[in-house]
Amino acid sequence: MADKKKKIFDVSLFTRLLQYIKPYRAVFVVSLICVIGLALFGAFRPYVLKEAIDVKIANKEYNGFVVYIVIMLALLLLEVVSQLLFIYYASWLGQSVVRDIRVKLFKHMLKFKMTYFDKSSVGVLITRAVTDMERIADIFGEGLFMIFSDILKMLVVAGFMFYMNWKLSLIVIVTLPVVLFATKIFQKYMKRAFEDVRTEVSNLNSFVQERVTGMKILQLFTREDTEYKKFKAINERHKKGWLKTVWYNSIFFPIADFISSLTMGAVIWYGGLNTVIGQTATLGDLIAFTMFIPMLFRPLNQIANKFNTLQMGMVAADRVFKVLDTTSNIDDSGTIEAKHFKGNISFKDVRFSYIKDEEVLKGISFDVKAGETVAIVGATGAGKSTIINLLNRFYEINSGTIKVDDTDIKDMTLSSLRSQIAVVLQDVFLFADTILNNITLNNEDITEEDVVNAAKAIGIHEFISSLPGGYHYNVKERGVMLSSGQRQLISFLRAYVTNPSILILDEATSSVDSYSEQLIQDATDKITKGRTSIVIAHRLATIQQADKIIVMDAGQIVEIGTHKSLLAKETGYYKNLYEVQFLKVEVA
Repeated sequence: MADKKKKIFDVSLFTRLLQYIKPYRAVFVVSLICVIGLALFGAFRPYVLKEAIDVKIANKEYNGFVVYIVIMLALLLLEVVSQLLFIYYASWLGQSVVRDIRVKLFKHMLKFKMTYFDKSSVGVLITRAVTDMERIADIFGEGLFMIFSDILKMLVVAGFMFYMNWKLSLIVIVTLPVVLFATKIFQKYMKRAFEDVRTEVSNLNSFVQERVTGMKILQLFTREDTEYKKFKAINERHKKGWLKTVWYNSIFFPIADFISSLTMGAVIWYGGLNTVIGQTATLGDLIAFTMFIPMLFRPLNQIANKFNTLQMGMVAADRVFKVLDTTSNIDDSGTIEAKHFKGNISFKDVRFSYIKDEEVLKGISFDVKAGETVAIVGATGAGKSTIINLLNRFYEINSGTIKVDDTDIKDMTLSSLRSQIAVVLQDVFLFADTILNNITLNNEDITEEDVVNAAKAIGIHEFISSLPGGYHYNVKERGVMLSSGQRQLISFLRAYVTNPSILILDEATSSVDSYSEQLIQDATDKITKGRTSIVIAHRLATIQQADKIIVMDAGQIVEIGTHKSLLAKETGYYKNLYEVQFLKVEVA
């Protein structure tokens, strides 16, 4: 890794990036032709001017002089057209490549295990998918082709200069190694600076995203000043990173301009003496060289500047490819399409840990029969929600087996497995969209009529209809326009309308008001009939109606039975839990 950072230019990374150009070869070729045109047409103009001066003006021969003017105008026009076409097609190519990489990146992230998102910063991932992508686009729009154009222009200009006057050309060539050495040093330090800048941009995005999302907590605990100071510190590091790049630019470009000016002075002095005294250089040579020298040195400056753009794009590409190379996908090699479950569930000696060597589930085994409603209870951290995550294959188990209808869930395709399981979570997430779209999640197989009928069936149609726009009411980001109870009802309808084979309620009524709880309880009675249901229990009423209660503690099952049979155990874990927690609810 250390060796990679020392590289000024990573050829393997660049080669990988160029693979995305293959679908757009024609556009790439057109852009390349325009770049070649820019170099050739620009370099021809000083030579034509030299010929006009030496052949016509110096000899006071004006017959045919208009031809040179027409040629100059034609070259200028061709250069403008080449510039116009290049800017358009190079930018189009860059945006097309970025679109393909961005789509591939997002598709790749959609398949990540939940473990990856547990350990990754949302702000950093947003930076990879948005900001870094624009830097990659700049490689094609401003970096790659322009560098090639500048190098080609320098070669063409140098060829014309030696062809016209090799003595004057030597004066110019002698100074080039100094500029080239300065450019190499400049590129080396700029790469490091840009890596620092990209790191701080990621930190800045991550910090802002988290604080905006958690703004209510910051204000509740009056942490505004503290977070403001933290933001200032991160912003200061970001500023220093950019100032470092400015500092390197402020050193390099004046040096390059100074050398260019010295070269120009030397050429004019030496060429002027030769023109007046030695007659070894013509007036046309002298004027052409005054035009050629900026055309030779300016590309060097531009190469350095465009190399900055290229470096920023390469750093961004390296970060994006690291995400693309991340192998954190759930194994989806199953071939069985689960069309409809009877609902038999079996956990056999299942062990699981979020962190290596720290088991959350310690060899649990239990069976759920088709059509049963099973409640899972236990203290916080006992492993209740983990069971739900494993059944949906959000995480891979360490050992053991999980079967549905006697088929290992690993043998089923992920999409078919999850399509048969509906989950209502305690923490409801709604998108900034209409209620209808939040319920259907843009599933074309679910019509608005289906949603309305489902809402009527579980008794929440009246609530939705009372909102402005009804089912087309936009709930805004994370559903902030609705109360927690209303969000829970929407989430419940979202699960119900899919007609799942297995229903999971993860403490779905823990944060709702009594009215919403009653609506959910009535809906629960309807949706669980004839359907396997697993309830992460929180309220007493849900527990009492369950066919079976699984009691967990510290990742193990300590008791299994009905509400009545478990209460009959004098020193039972459930009885103690009931008396400490649930009895208070009953008394209230």
